[in-house]
Amino acid sequence: MTLLLPSSPLNVVDALRGDRTARPLADMTSASGLRAQLEDGIYEIIGKSNPASPLIVRASSLRQPGATTDLSFLAIGRIRGVLINQLLRLHCVGEHVDHAFEEAVDAWRAEAGANELLNRLEQMDDDERARLATDVTAHSVTLLRSLGPLPSRWMPRSTVRATQRLAAGNVVLRDVIDLMMGMNNAHSACVVLLDVTTSPLDEAAERTMRYHALVETLRTSIVPLRTSAFSTATGELWSTGVDHELLTRSYDEVLDVIDQLWKSQ
Repeated sequence: MTLLLPSSPLNVVDALRGDRTARPLADMTSASGLRAQLEDGIYEIIGKSNPASPLIVRASSLRQPGATTDLSFLAIGRIRGVLINQLLRLHCVGEHVDHAFEEAVDAWRAEAGANELLNRLEQMDDDERARLATDVTAHSVTLLRSLGPLPSRWMPRSTVRATQRLAAGNVVLRDVIDLMMGMNNAHSACVVLLDVTTSPLDEAAERTMRYHALVETLRTSIVPLRTSAFSTATGELWSTGVDHELLTRSYDEVLDVIDQLWKSQ
């Protein structure tokens, strides 16, 4: 795994693009085998039974619950994450941001409309809102400085959603890629996936990286070049090439989640 520290001379895009001459050929054969393995694995868990409702797996399902039980703290962390994602989306389409917090809130409100988290934001007092604004601004500086320009030729797109239905719809894999670059129209692998988090990177980030790679492989039937995670809290980037071993680990992790969901029915 490539570990890019804040002091690295490379920016995130440079690290994700890597050496063009060293890219492997596009793998267009592994997806069908992975899908068949998942179908067999799911059958071993639920058999011919039909769950009362579909078992839904998300990237968040691969993360272990945090130690904190402070719901207010968790809500603020989620709001911060949403706002940083909005700034990433603005950057992806070439928008220049002068006032990170205000512009992120405006973009979020325009996209999502009224929701529980927005209501929580509106209920903050002036001091709490000011602290959040300062926090978001600091994270945005780290994000935009580290990410660097997004070359249009790499077709950057944000908030890429994917849904994969398995076991006749009894299991649904859902995913959202914060940033995807590259297109599946070349002989060599060239699609890179990036998860952006406002928390420090940990084992949960690695599982999320693998899950993104698995779902993208199932969605397109082509294995992506690289899957990555970037922390706006620390400025660290974790990045790794996608291979059979990585996809197999994610397969095992997804089946573990499905087993837990089935047992909780």
